[in-house]
Amino acid sequence: MKSEKKTGADRAQPSVTNEWWSDDRVKTYLDLETAGDEVSDFHVLQKAYRGMVPEAFGRFIGFFVGAGRNLNETNKYGETILSIVSQHRNSKEYAEILKKAGAR
Repeated sequence: MKSEKKTGADRAQPSVTNEWWSDDRVKTYLDLETAGDEVSDFHVLQKAYRGMVPEAFGRFIGFFVGAGRNLNETNKYGETILSIVSQHRNSKEYAEILKKAGAR
């Protein structure tokens, strides 16, 4: 039986959008393991994009680039994280962060 999607106060776990992320917490994303045949750098970037607010994502990108990781790594479909982020209407801040760091 399919149930309707819960919204607002009915959600089991509320959305958190104003939480502060310490540098140590942000850096934990650098160590994420890949699932299946996914490329590590792309996987980490996608998880960070999906899981972080723009401010934390900006700091993460600094750590990511500083660690010598590849901002332009592609997924199995040849897409970069910037190409995916640019398709989302509410992700302008994320796209700007990536572009400033050298993503193409």
